[in-house]
Amino acid sequence: MRLCETFDRSNRLRERAHAIIPGGAHTYAKGDDQYPILSPGFIARGQGAHVWDVDGNEFIEYGMGNRAVGLGHAYPPVLEAVQRALTLGCNFTRPHYLEVECAERFLEIITGAEMVKFCKDGSDATSGAVRLARAYTGRDMIACCADHPFFSTDDWFIGTTPMNSGIPKQVRELTATFRYGDLEDVRRLFDRYPDRIAALILEPSRGDDPPAGYFQDLREICHRNGALLILDEMITGFRWHLNGAQALYEADPDLSCFGKALANGFSLSALAGKREIMRLGGLQHNDRPRVFLLSTTHGAETHALAAGIATMETYEREPVVQHLYRQGRLLREGIEAAIREAGVEGYFKVTGRDCCLAYATLDQAFQPSQAFRSLFLQETIRRGVLAPSLVVSYAHGPLEMERTVEAVREVFQIYARALEDGVERYLVGRPSQIVYRRFNQEVPEARMARG
Repeated sequence: MRLCETFDRSNRLRERAHAIIPGGAHTYAKGDDQYPILSPGFIARGQGAHVWDVDGNEFIEYGMGNRAVGLGHAYPPVLEAVQRALTLGCNFTRPHYLEVECAERFLEIITGAEMVKFCKDGSDATSGAVRLARAYTGRDMIACCADHPFFSTDDWFIGTTPMNSGIPKQVRELTATFRYGDLEDVRRLFDRYPDRIAALILEPSRGDDPPAGYFQDLREICHRNGALLILDEMITGFRWHLNGAQALYEADPDLSCFGKALANGFSLSALAGKREIMRLGGLQHNDRPRVFLLSTTHGAETHALAAGIATMETYEREPVVQHLYRQGRLLREGIEAAIREAGVEGYFKVTGRDCCLAYATLDQAFQPSQAFRSLFLQETIRRGVLAPSLVVSYAHGPLEMERTVEAVREVFQIYARALEDGVERYLVGRPSQIVYRRFNQEVPEARMARG
């Protein structure tokens, strides 16, 4: 198997990027600290399930734009819709008719919602939901699920993480947390903060299904205590089920937030919910104060709306979700067979739902290890696989599965030796780090080596 080891142009771009962009990238998950030294720093183009970096290296990609590209890169029907819209202009003084068409199509799919407002990213949608909940209930506190890693770049959530520099203590104290699947923990939360919590926000799932009846009971507890239930479907939407994970789990949220796969990588997200709540951001009510809700210059660019319509039509017309489950299951089975062959059971685990897989890397003591994660990334990258996760798209076919499992089989042989000899003998440079850390700690560099 040909090895990718030349990243000269990427390395030169890294130096330029860090000089003018904090972190060297505009998304923390794409930053250099999330990848090993031997990795493509910058992507030049993508097609289907493949990407090419600026040095000309080709990779089968499994991050898929942080799960935003569900159909595959440069998916023709979406690109054609975007190109048609762009020839007519992308932003106007008054609304474009696509705003209505996209909203109608969305509400046909997400049947529990009665109104929707589009924006550009997930943080805007979830923060809009938080503002609505506070206005509707007249309360100031929000409770977010402690088991789910990210809800927003805004203060109400980032204040709960170790990376809370710049967020006032008074703001941090307005957000509490609860555990997923634990109704008693939620009851204790309402007892601890009586008449203060405006809403609970959580993802429907990170992979495992919730306990039977969980969302029905959770909604009942929220409403009995005067709070709203918000579902963050950024990841689960258009992956777990065509109509959202809320349909799969028979949940009935007051508000829900979508993005990522909604427009196959184009910038489009959505806040949807019950009319009684959403109307507070509108013009046709006089009984409640107005809510300033999701008003952005670029919130309804025509090409993004066209991409959203084309993407939703594809999901309705073709078996996209079924394909994601099928290919994910094949990938899981192939990797788990390779784990057994290499004798690294317990040290590498495929996690998540088949339609949205991830993995865990563990060291000799069966503890989560960034160094072993970096080694796995380094060696799969060298073999033409870019896998910060194991998320498949509609473009991942049998050939991609075969090549990926072949690469992983080779990598696990190195992984096994690293468990015996020490990971520092095989990892080039420093290990990757977690995003949520209070300081940029100096990490001792591993000895330069080759696997």
